[in-house]
Amino acid sequence: MGGVRGPEHEGAPGHIGPYTVITRLDDPASRIPVPEQRFLARSADGDRTVLVGAPLPGTDPGRFAVEAGAARYLLGQWASAPSELSGPGEPPWHARPYLPCLPLPTALAVHGGPLPEPTVRALGAALTEALTINHGQGLTHAGVSPAAVLVAGDGPRLGCFGAARAAAPDGTARSGLPGLEPGSLPPEQAAGGRPRPLGDLYALGAVIAYAATGHTVPERDRLPVALRGIVAACLSR
Repeated sequence: MGGVRGPEHEGAPGHIGPYTVITRLDDPASRIPVPEQRFLARSADGDRTVLVGAPLPGTDPGRFAVEAGAARYLLGQWASAPSELSGPGEPPWHARPYLPCLPLPTALAVHGGPLPEPTVRALGAALTEALTINHGQGLTHAGVSPAAVLVAGDGPRLGCFGAARAAAPDGTARSGLPGLEPGSLPPEQAAGGRPRPLGDLYALGAVIAYAATGHTVPERDRLPVALRGIVAACLSR
């Protein structure tokens, strides 16, 4: 089937692989960077709705494809693992069955601000479980950020696996690159270091802070008292 077609998916209809694009998942006006283009799309027979990911314009499609392929092996209830990948010779994309959800930044916008503390705690616990499973598989997520978290009715899903590795190879500074949210990008990854599990914990702390305050790098006194120790432990080096 064809790869990514249409004017950067700005106009509808467009196609990605065998799927007809319905709309973007993310708000283009959001100030929170998103590491990939994400779309809701339908199968040709109209029977299936999927969430499709494709590289950002101007980024390396080969590295995106490598990380999408690795993400298929993610385990756990909270992992947003692709179930379908582009074929040989196609521009890269990945897809998974669509579960009604909102990106975390959109969830905060709909809520009208930071999420309630019990919700933030539940979110943090689920993301911690997801990362624990990843690390037990010998994998570093390297893509934890507010936009990587999709909030569904039964809990979050963690996507954007390998976003830092896809953005630039090890040894190349990643600070300021498209799609990478600076507050949740671990300092060593920003400087070009190899992503490691401790970096995932750093990013987890930034995401918890974001859910609780609307900022990945908030002033300490803006965090709920009960969350300050958790966030500080994640961000410590």
